[in-house]
Amino acid sequence: MKKLLTILVVILLPMSILGQQTKQKNPLPLAKFEDNVKLPLTAKERAQIIEVYGEYADKYIFSKPHRLKSMKQLLRNRIVIKLITDEGSIKQCAKLSEVSLCDGFVSDLKRDETFNPSTFNPLKYNFEFYSRASAMYHVDNTNYYIIIKSQYQ
Repeated sequence: MKKLLTILVVILLPMSILGQQTKQKNPLPLAKFEDNVKLPLTAKERAQIIEVYGEYADKYIFSKPHRLKSMKQLLRNRIVIKLITDEGSIKQCAKLSEVSLCDGFVSDLKRDETFNPSTFNPLKYNFEFYSRASAMYHVDNTNYYIIIKSQYQ
């Protein structure tokens, strides 16, 4: 009996110790906010949010301080529209036409027929806003690129 108990302890003890080890995961760093997110929404930003969220804008954005702060950070600091004319600087990336519309709140949301950087609403598109890495999209038939900076940079 003692022999059987000793064998079980010798076999099961290392297995239970090894079973307790976990893989080291890289935790996400805290998102960084710029100082300009403390300022109130501009009329343009408010209109962009309302265009995409419609009647749900107050419920999901305006009444939630942290969500509103994240939206301001996104619109003011993380989305860059860049004109790249140097052929050597152009990189392969997804086209704007390949990105689906964010029409879960406003079902009749439409794509822009022509691209105008000053009136473009990035919230209309299902960009990868919250991934770990930055993302880049090419505006079809133009030299414009939309760069979404990571919130962790």
